[in-house]
Amino acid sequence: MTQQQVKWLFLIILALTWGSSFILIKRGLLGLTPIQLGAARIVFSSLFLLFIGFRSLKDIRHYQWKYIALTSLFGTFIPAFLFAIAQTQISSAVSSILNSLTPLNTLILGALAFGLTFKRSQIFGVVIGFSGTLLLIIDGALSHPNQNYMYTVLVLIASLCYATNVNFIKKHLSDVKPLSITTGNFLVMLFPALAILLSTNIQEIITVPATQEALLYIMILGVIGTGIANILFYKLIQISSPVFATSVTYLIPVVAVCWGMVDGEKLTAVQGIGALIILIGVYLSSKK
Repeated sequence: MTQQQVKWLFLIILALTWGSSFILIKRGLLGLTPIQLGAARIVFSSLFLLFIGFRSLKDIRHYQWKYIALTSLFGTFIPAFLFAIAQTQISSAVSSILNSLTPLNTLILGALAFGLTFKRSQIFGVVIGFSGTLLLIIDGALSHPNQNYMYTVLVLIASLCYATNVNFIKKHLSDVKPLSITTGNFLVMLFPALAILLSTNIQEIITVPATQEALLYIMILGVIGTGIANILFYKLIQISSPVFATSVTYLIPVVAVCWGMVDGEKLTAVQGIGALIILIGVYLSSKK
């Protein structure tokens, strides 16, 4: 299999995996608070990755640990909590659509902080993408008064965190094996996440059936949707480019919206148009 074929294979696997993560978060919130969900997700991921990748930590040089810490913060720790909190107020479908702004934000941050250059079509794409975002949010707020669309800001912040993470990896960790990066990330996050989880009432509700079912969903999310997926994603960044890697977010909303429809969620026609505008903007901003 050629490297080009491997790139696209990884992209499709990640789209299916991460596209399903939003419904898993929704299920997890039926038995856990957003803080418990975010912390449990990290703990499950950490235990799995340390089990399979502990020996790979020796490949990380001493000076690279500061970048490992930064990528763990922006790539997983902050977004894990932001997405969980956001989905208490907005649907999983809308959350996934807004997450598709990640390539656009990757380009903007790359230009502002990492020395990438803009083309005219990319600037046009940025404007289109954000206009689609505003349309999606405004119509959603009007059509779903029971949902607080101010929480979409949390998803946008998470998207910026992902964009920062991708640029850090490409610039500072391209020579480190994906398993080493991912295991190092979760070693850094394990103890803070465990402390946060134990500071909640998780020990009191652990025997409740709804909590146990929620933890099962989050274990699947943590091991497959975070642990294994991050290894594939970091490998994809190294064999392609930051913008190509984050273009997985074109496909994630398709999978997530399908899951949302199965679960009874609905998008209005205007929101559908807003989502399409976002994807057009992201395409133009990512186009070489």
